[in-house]
Amino acid sequence: MYKIAVLGGIDTVIGFKALGLDTYPVSDTAEAKDIFSKITSPEEQYAVIYMEEALSVELSNEIARFTSKVTPAIILIPGRDGSQGLSLNALHDAVIRAIGTDIL
Repeated sequence: MYKIAVLGGIDTVIGFKALGLDTYPVSDTAEAKDIFSKITSPEEQYAVIYMEEALSVELSNEIARFTSKVTPAIILIPGRDGSQGLSLNALHDAVIRAIGTDIL
């Protein structure tokens, strides 16, 4: 059975725990890379990984390995300090890849 994970700062992920999602609060980039590597392993079977935008900049090389794969879908979410616009850009790129044109 596929699962959903949330990776980010404690303030970002805590609300998702109440929804029953697997949460992974991290305090630095090294910890985030370790956890991301673990949760993207085939044994974990995550279909969706929500990731705080600020972490996505530091993990861009790791995330790039999954852009052409069906699972896990890596969805960027704003952090405690608000959106940096990265999630909208990622959505825009995904739409273009999916349908071949810019409809946004």
